[in-house]
Amino acid sequence: MSITTRARGVPSGASPTLGGRLPRQPSRSPSSISLTGRGAIVVMFTFGLLGALLAPKLGLGLVAGALFVVGCVLAAVATRRADLLTLAVSPPMVFLAADAVAQCAYAMGDASFLQSLFAGLVLTLAAGAPWLFLGTALVLAIAFWRGLMDDLRDLRARLAAGAAFAPGAEPDEDPVRWDT
Repeated sequence: MSITTRARGVPSGASPTLGGRLPRQPSRSPSSISLTGRGAIVVMFTFGLLGALLAPKLGLGLVAGALFVVGCVLAAVATRRADLLTLAVSPPMVFLAADAVAQCAYAMGDASFLQSLFAGLVLTLAAGAPWLFLGTALVLAIAFWRGLMDDLRDLRARLAAGAAFAPGAEPDEDPVRWDT
């Protein structure tokens, strides 16, 4: 059994290692869903793959693109503010990965697997380009609205200071700690 204490007025999860500053916390109710960057990528991939697998079965090419866009919007709305930068660059890679997995599944029974895979992937990517553009634009718009510019400024400042990957560490500090 562990006992945790929390100071008054300090949000849960606040870290004292940020130089005395508390991280900005979005005003959310405790029951709201908050995804990590990886979780948001999984949401986009799941919706994209589901759409890519269902579209040929239903005979509606609209389904694949629409589900990908829905996954993008859900991921952008539910992602933690700290992971918006990761999410902003992910839609094209996720779209490609979901379509590649779906085309591999469809090419399994064909005589020439590689030819079927390549042709299917090229045609699917060409047909899905407007949906990819829409999903990416919506992710960027929502991320900018939620504070992506602040994250970009923080990254730029950390890069200038030479501490891009260690937000709480000094630039010359050894990142490996053998004593703990």
